[in-house]
Amino acid sequence: MPMTSKERVSAALRRGQPDRVPMNYIANNHGIDVKVKEALGLAPDDSEGLLRRPGIDFRYVLPAYTGPRLHPEIPGRSVDPCYGFRTRWVENPSGGYWDYCDFPLADADEETVARWPMPSPDDYDYAGAAAAARRWPDLALHAGNPGLVDILNKTGFIRGPAQVYMDLIDDNPAFLLYTDRRLAVQLEVVARTIEACKGALTFMWMGEDLGTQIGPLISLECYRRHIRPRQQRFVDLAKSHNLPVMIHCCGSSSWAFEDFIEMGIDCVDTLQPEAAHMAPRELKDRFGGRLAFHGAISTAGPVVAGTLDEVRQSVRDTLDILKPGGGYLLAPTHSWQDNSRPENILAVYETALAHGGY
Repeated sequence: MPMTSKERVSAALRRGQPDRVPMNYIANNHGIDVKVKEALGLAPDDSEGLLRRPGIDFRYVLPAYTGPRLHPEIPGRSVDPCYGFRTRWVENPSGGYWDYCDFPLADADEETVARWPMPSPDDYDYAGAAAAARRWPDLALHAGNPGLVDILNKTGFIRGPAQVYMDLIDDNPAFLLYTDRRLAVQLEVVARTIEACKGALTFMWMGEDLGTQIGPLISLECYRRHIRPRQQRFVDLAKSHNLPVMIHCCGSSSWAFEDFIEMGIDCVDTLQPEAAHMAPRELKDRFGGRLAFHGAISTAGPVVAGTLDEVRQSVRDTLDILKPGGGYLLAPTHSWQDNSRPENILAVYETALAHGGY
């Protein structure tokens, strides 16, 4: 019998075999997302219509921030009202992105970090999140996203990427204070979101990019000293509510997967096949049955410049490796980029529907 999206994703996350491979859609909403909607004949703001058309199984339950702006606006910049991240618009031949800049806490000491405004967990609309969850009873709903926890990226947004790696080496107390202040807010917000939704959620999604294309960003010892214990608090929260945990982890990151398994993480996300030790066959052979896999459809491969037949063949090849036995959830590696072809993206999902059944 056909499963609901909630049942389908839940089965796959627990390394089981659903009725078909679940599918997720994630895209850069400044460019390619609009183009895909145009290709489907949808209005630019019809995101739900886009997800319904190919049968996307996932939805995000997010409590909206309702508190005051904590960080003032700056001309020529976009400033996050809660945390003070600053971005500037950078164009490229395919479109553009809001790129992080300025890094206002790059040289901050503990005293400065202690005074930096942070949002209160009281200033989020948990009732609104619960109402959204009730609207989608048959869909796979997740609390959190790839930015939940995410120490290297998110702290890099405010201190600068290079500074963060130096901070990790010398156990910089300002870095550790900022990280723990931000994670305390996140942990409380996601805990209240889970409680408000009262069993409607399917899993929790968190993230931490740990790899370049050729190897680790940090050592395993550094990961275990600074990052793993902080991630564990979020994993333990999810497990206390019987929620599976998926972790977003870009680049060559399989060196950390044994630790993920020990921690109780159920699924790894992105799975960039071009990165070292991230080929689908290697991952399936080493971790199949112990981890579920979300991603693996390359945003740097045939979807960018290939023909429709090449896209279809690439998806079939990935399904042939990762689908057997269950535990695979089809998604792009990270998110569809502006240089992707809309017709190729749609072909990914058409092929998955045609060949993803069990």
